[in-house]
Amino acid sequence: MIGYVTIGANDLDRARSFYDAVLKPLGGRRTLSYPRSQYYGSTGGAMLGVVLPFDQQPATVGNGVMVALAAASHEQIDRTHAAALAQGAACEGPPGDRGDGFYGAYFRDLDGNKLCIFKMSR
Repeated sequence: MIGYVTIGANDLDRARSFYDAVLKPLGGRRTLSYPRSQYYGSTGGAMLGVVLPFDQQPATVGNGVMVALAAASHEQIDRTHAAALAQGAACEGPPGDRGDGFYGAYFRDLDGNKLCIFKMSR
């Protein structure tokens, strides 16, 4: 149902370096590249776009907005979260069981966008 989601960045080259490393454990790779945006995806499914805002104003964080990225295993979540922190992300919740078969980890990227990596085992 979701084709792609975009989040704002203030420095696209810095964001590309960050997401190249962070999405690698999930099998994410660059898909579409444009002067003002970079999209990531894996085999099929939705894409994550990192964009310089169209209105040319600074990128800001949406209060209550979070992008959740599906993972295939707990180990993949652990590796992705560790990669994010190694690239300078802020931890918003370490990997762990959140109940009802939901295992997840949370971080904020270099521009303050909140992301979750998760797996449902139910």
